[in-house]
Amino acid sequence: MAAFIIGAEVAFWLFIGLGLAVRYLLKMPRTSVFVLLLVPLIDVVLLVVAVAHMRQGATADLTHALAALYLGFSIVFGHAMIRWADQRVAHRFAGGPPPKKGPKYGMARAKDEWIFAVKTLVAWGLAMGIVYLMVWLVGDAEVTGSLVASVSWAAKIPGICAIIALTYTIWPKTPKTPAQEAEAAEEASGLQRRPKSELSSIERVNSGL
Repeated sequence: MAAFIIGAEVAFWLFIGLGLAVRYLLKMPRTSVFVLLLVPLIDVVLLVVAVAHMRQGATADLTHALAALYLGFSIVFGHAMIRWADQRVAHRFAGGPPPKKGPKYGMARAKDEWIFAVKTLVAWGLAMGIVYLMVWLVGDAEVTGSLVASVSWAAKIPGICAIIALTYTIWPKTPKTPAQEAEAAEEASGLQRRPKSELSSIERVNSGL
């Protein structure tokens, strides 16, 4: 089953790359849409394989649970991942605008972090729903006994994301002032001018010398 997980991950990015190559290198946008629409089907196929494997008597383990997690997170984040890759390929090969960067500071950054946390929660919830569907399809409690527990641990993911969002809300990140930027530039310049023999071992590592 682990081989199918690895194969699905490779196929996921392979189809994204193929779809973007068809769009920007072969100049076939309509065909590229068809290729990119096949990307979510990879996770569906993986789920079918996992269910079939358990119906044949294989005891559920983490690899079967990953099939549910992959599909849940693909539903929520798949479009954004394809858009992320599309913007960079368009900029590199088709003269498109530079990829947009999210906000770095203030409550705008906190808002972005909360949106991401909510999305991870939705993805995890979908994965749990898919797990219960798998349990029902297999119909053997002895085989699927650990399946729900294997996915339940993933609740830590939205939990960690929520903690990160909370820290950005309580302690909003602020940009450096011109004085701070000048001080940092001066320190970096001074470090570069110092002879290598005068640098401490830690400074040598940090400066890449």
